[in-house]
Amino acid sequence: MARVLISMPEEFLDRIDQVAEGENRTRSELIREALRSYMYKSRVRSSSLATKNAAILEALLD
Repeated sequence: MARVLISMPEEFLDRIDQVAEGENRTRSELIREALRSYMYKSRVRSSSLATKNAAILEALLD
């Protein structure tokens, strides 16, 4: 597995560690899951926006 180096404020990292500990996960597992969730939501939003734009264009062309 590849490694990535990121920078963030100490306070934010402390909060991430608290959540990870509370869920009995590693920091890496928590961050991977957060990124998966972000990317999924981004795709859904893009898809919804594309559908909305298609409907607008279709209405304009009718």
